[in-house]
Amino acid sequence: MPTQHRAIQSRQALIRSAAETFLEKGVPAAGMVEISRRARLSKGALYFHFTSKDDLTLAVRDAALATLNEIEEGFQRSPEPLTAAVRDFTVELFDRVQSDAVLRAGLRLRPETAPGLDIHALEQRWYALFLDKAVTCGTGEPVGVGGGLTGPHPSDAEPRRTAQLLTSIVVGLLHLGGGDQTWWDAEAVTGLWGLLPTVSGRVTTADIPAPAQVPAG
Repeated sequence: MPTQHRAIQSRQALIRSAAETFLEKGVPAAGMVEISRRARLSKGALYFHFTSKDDLTLAVRDAALATLNEIEEGFQRSPEPLTAAVRDFTVELFDRVQSDAVLRAGLRLRPETAPGLDIHALEQRWYALFLDKAVTCGTGEPVGVGGGLTGPHPSDAEPRRTAQLLTSIVVGLLHLGGGDQTWWDAEAVTGLWGLLPTVSGRVTTADIPAPAQVPAG
Protein backbone atom coordinates (compact mmCIF):
# COMPACT_ATOMS: atom_id res chain seq x y z
CA MET A 1 0.00 0.00 0.00
CA PRO A 2 1.47 3.43 -0.92
CA THR A 3 2.68 5.43 2.07
CA GLN A 4 0.41 8.40 1.33
CA HIS A 5 -2.70 6.23 1.14
CA ARG A 6 -1.75 4.49 4.39
CA ALA A 7 -1.29 7.87 6.09
CA ILE A 8 -4.75 8.98 4.95
CA GLN A 9 -6.28 5.77 6.27
CA SER A 10 -4.50 6.20 9.61
CA ARG A 11 -5.72 9.78 9.94
CA GLN A 12 -9.31 8.77 9.16
CA ALA A 13 -9.11 5.88 11.64
CA LEU A 14 -7.91 8.24 14.37
CA ILE A 15 -10.70 10.74 13.67
CA ARG A 16 -13.29 7.96 13.78
CA SER A 17 -11.75 6.55 16.98
CA ALA A 18 -11.77 9.99 18.59
CA ALA A 19 -15.43 10.50 17.62
CA GLU A 20 -16.45 7.15 19.12
CA THR A 21 -14.52 7.89 22.30
CA PHE A 22 -16.02 11.39 22.57
CA LEU A 23 -19.50 9.90 22.24
CA GLU A 24 -18.84 7.33 24.96
CA LYS A 25 -16.93 9.44 27.48
CA GLY A 26 -17.15 13.05 26.43
CA VAL A 27 -14.24 15.11 25.16
CA PRO A 28 -12.74 15.99 28.58
CA ALA A 29 -12.52 12.33 29.69
CA ALA A 30 -11.24 10.99 26.36
CA GLY A 31 -7.54 10.09 26.52
CA MET A 32 -5.13 10.19 23.60
CA VAL A 33 -3.73 6.76 24.45
CA GLU A 34 -7.22 5.26 24.47
CA ILE A 35 -7.99 6.90 21.13
CA SER A 36 -4.83 5.52 19.54
CA ARG A 37 -5.49 2.03 20.92
CA ARG A 38 -9.06 2.04 19.64
CA ALA A 39 -7.71 2.94 16.21
CA ARG A 40 -5.08 0.17 16.56
CA LEU A 41 -2.30 2.67 16.03
CA SER A 42 0.63 3.72 18.15
CA LYS A 43 0.69 6.86 20.24
CA GLY A 44 3.50 8.06 18.00
CA ALA A 45 1.28 7.67 14.94
CA LEU A 46 -1.42 9.67 16.70
CA TYR A 47 0.93 12.56 17.46
CA PHE A 48 2.33 12.41 13.94
CA HIS A 49 -1.13 13.44 12.66
CA PHE A 50 -2.40 15.53 15.59
CA THR A 51 -0.36 17.67 17.94
CA SER A 52 -2.95 17.67 20.74
CA LYS A 53 -6.46 16.61 21.70
CA ASP A 54 -7.67 20.08 20.72
CA ASP A 55 -6.20 19.53 17.25
CA LEU A 56 -7.93 16.16 17.03
CA THR A 57 -11.22 17.63 18.23
CA LEU A 58 -11.10 20.23 15.47
CA ALA A 59 -10.41 17.45 12.97
CA VAL A 60 -13.60 15.68 14.13
CA ARG A 61 -15.44 18.99 13.70
CA ASP A 62 -14.02 19.50 10.20
CA ALA A 63 -14.90 15.95 9.12
CA ALA A 64 -18.45 16.38 10.44
CA LEU A 65 -18.77 19.71 8.60
CA ALA A 66 -17.59 18.06 5.37
CA THR A 67 -20.33 15.44 5.69
CA LEU A 68 -22.90 18.11 6.49
CA ASN A 69 -21.81 20.12 3.45
CA GLU A 70 -22.27 17.03 1.29
CA ILE A 71 -25.85 16.57 2.56
CA GLU A 72 -26.60 20.26 2.02
CA GLU A 73 -25.25 20.11 -1.53
CA GLY A 74 -27.66 17.26 -2.23
CA PHE A 75 -30.48 19.48 -0.96
CA GLN A 76 -29.38 22.31 -3.25
CA ARG A 77 -29.39 19.98 -6.27
CA SER A 78 -32.87 18.65 -5.52
CA PRO A 79 -35.48 19.58 -8.15
CA GLU A 80 -38.22 19.40 -5.51
CA PRO A 81 -39.87 22.55 -4.10
CA LEU A 82 -38.88 23.70 -0.64
CA THR A 83 -41.10 21.63 1.65
CA ALA A 84 -40.44 18.33 -0.14
CA ALA A 85 -36.73 19.10 -0.48
CA VAL A 86 -36.43 19.89 3.25
CA ARG A 87 -38.26 16.68 4.09
CA ASP A 88 -35.79 14.68 1.99
CA PHE A 89 -32.88 16.65 3.47
CA THR A 90 -34.09 15.87 6.99
CA VAL A 91 -34.47 12.16 6.28
CA GLU A 92 -30.96 12.01 4.78
CA LEU A 93 -29.47 14.10 7.60
CA PHE A 94 -30.84 11.90 10.38
CA ASP A 95 -29.93 8.70 8.54
CA ARG A 96 -26.34 9.92 8.34
CA VAL A 97 -26.32 11.14 11.93
CA GLN A 98 -27.38 7.68 13.12
CA SER A 99 -24.90 5.78 10.95
CA ASP A 100 -21.89 8.13 11.07
CA ALA A 101 -20.21 8.43 14.48
CA VAL A 102 -18.02 11.32 13.30
CA LEU A 103 -21.02 13.42 12.24
CA ARG A 104 -22.89 12.53 15.43
CA ALA A 105 -19.89 13.42 17.61
CA GLY A 106 -19.29 16.64 15.70
CA LEU A 107 -22.84 17.78 16.33
CA ARG A 108 -22.35 17.24 20.07
CA LEU A 109 -19.13 19.24 20.40
CA ARG A 110 -19.34 22.32 22.59
CA PRO A 111 -19.19 25.55 20.54
CA GLU A 112 -16.35 26.97 22.63
CA THR A 113 -14.33 23.84 21.84
CA ALA A 114 -15.13 23.48 18.15
CA PRO A 115 -17.35 26.27 16.79
CA GLY A 116 -19.50 25.86 13.70
CA LEU A 117 -21.86 23.01 14.57
CA ASP A 118 -23.75 24.39 17.55
CA ILE A 119 -27.52 24.88 17.39
CA HIS A 120 -27.24 28.62 16.72
CA ALA A 121 -24.82 28.05 13.82
CA LEU A 122 -27.03 25.30 12.35
CA GLU A 123 -30.12 27.51 12.58
CA GLN A 124 -28.33 30.27 10.71
CA ARG A 125 -26.95 28.08 7.92
CA TRP A 126 -30.17 26.10 7.40
CA TYR A 127 -32.36 29.20 7.44
CA ALA A 128 -30.19 30.72 4.70
CA LEU A 129 -30.18 27.41 2.78
CA PHE A 130 -33.95 26.98 2.93
CA LEU A 131 -34.69 30.61 2.08
CA ASP A 132 -32.46 30.41 -0.99
CA LYS A 133 -34.39 27.32 -2.09
CA ALA A 134 -37.67 29.18 -1.67
CA VAL A 135 -36.35 31.90 -3.98
CA THR A 136 -35.16 29.55 -6.72
CA CYS A 137 -37.81 26.81 -6.61
CA GLY A 138 -40.82 28.09 -4.66
CA THR A 139 -42.07 26.76 -1.36
CA GLY A 140 -44.05 23.86 -2.78
CA GLU A 141 -47.21 21.86 -2.26
CA PRO A 142 -48.37 19.91 0.82
CA VAL A 143 -45.87 17.20 1.74
CA GLY A 144 -47.95 14.19 2.89
CA VAL A 145 -50.91 12.41 1.48
CA GLY A 146 -54.21 13.16 3.15
CA GLY A 147 -52.56 14.70 6.22
CA GLY A 148 -51.87 18.25 5.10
CA LEU A 149 -54.03 21.24 5.88
CA THR A 150 -55.42 23.29 3.02
CA GLY A 151 -56.14 26.92 2.35
CA PRO A 152 -54.06 30.08 2.37
CA HIS A 153 -51.15 30.37 4.75
CA PRO A 154 -49.01 33.38 5.69
CA SER A 155 -46.01 31.60 4.19
CA ASP A 156 -47.40 32.20 0.69
CA ALA A 157 -46.59 35.87 1.05
CA GLU A 158 -43.78 35.60 3.58
CA PRO A 159 -41.16 33.03 2.57
CA ARG A 160 -39.06 33.98 5.55
CA ARG A 161 -41.68 32.47 7.85
CA THR A 162 -41.68 29.27 5.82
CA ALA A 163 -37.89 29.03 6.06
CA GLN A 164 -38.05 29.80 9.79
CA LEU A 165 -40.74 27.18 10.38
CA LEU A 166 -38.86 24.46 8.52
CA THR A 167 -35.58 25.38 10.18
CA SER A 168 -37.21 25.17 13.61
CA ILE A 169 -38.66 21.75 12.80
CA VAL A 170 -35.33 20.31 11.63
CA VAL A 171 -33.36 21.76 14.55
CA GLY A 172 -36.06 20.67 17.01
CA LEU A 173 -36.04 17.10 15.69
CA LEU A 174 -32.25 17.04 15.84
CA HIS A 175 -32.41 18.04 19.51
CA LEU A 176 -35.19 15.59 20.38
CA GLY A 177 -33.41 12.73 18.63
CA GLY A 178 -30.40 13.24 20.86
CA GLY A 179 -32.50 11.81 23.68
CA ASP A 180 -34.75 9.47 21.69
CA GLN A 181 -33.60 8.43 18.23
CA THR A 182 -37.10 7.40 17.16
CA TRP A 183 -37.53 11.09 16.32
CA TRP A 184 -34.94 10.55 13.58
CA ASP A 185 -36.78 7.67 11.89
CA ALA A 186 -37.70 8.38 8.27
CA GLU A 187 -41.31 7.35 8.97
CA ALA A 188 -41.56 9.84 11.83
CA VAL A 189 -40.15 12.64 9.67
CA THR A 190 -42.43 12.00 6.70
CA GLY A 191 -45.41 11.62 9.02
CA LEU A 192 -44.69 15.00 10.56
CA TRP A 193 -44.35 16.58 7.12
CA GLY A 194 -47.81 15.25 6.29
CA LEU A 195 -49.19 17.55 9.00
CA LEU A 196 -47.71 20.71 7.53
CA PRO A 197 -50.09 23.27 6.01
CA THR A 198 -50.14 24.01 2.31
CA VAL A 199 -47.49 26.44 1.17
CA SER A 200 -47.06 27.35 -2.46
CA GLY A 201 -45.82 29.94 -4.84
CA ARG A 202 -42.54 31.53 -5.80
CA VAL A 203 -40.86 34.42 -4.09
CA THR A 204 -38.57 37.19 -5.20
CA THR A 205 -35.32 38.56 -3.86
CA ALA A 206 -37.30 41.51 -2.43
CA ASP A 207 -38.57 39.12 0.25
CA ILE A 208 -35.07 38.24 1.44
CA PRO A 209 -33.82 40.06 4.56
CA ALA A 210 -30.42 41.66 4.67
CA PRO A 211 -27.80 39.52 6.44
CA ALA A 212 -28.16 41.53 9.66
CA GLN A 213 -31.88 40.75 9.68
CA VAL A 214 -31.53 36.98 9.58
CA PRO A 215 -33.17 35.70 12.76
CA ALA A 216 -31.03 33.96 15.33
CA GLY A 217 -33.71 31.30 15.83
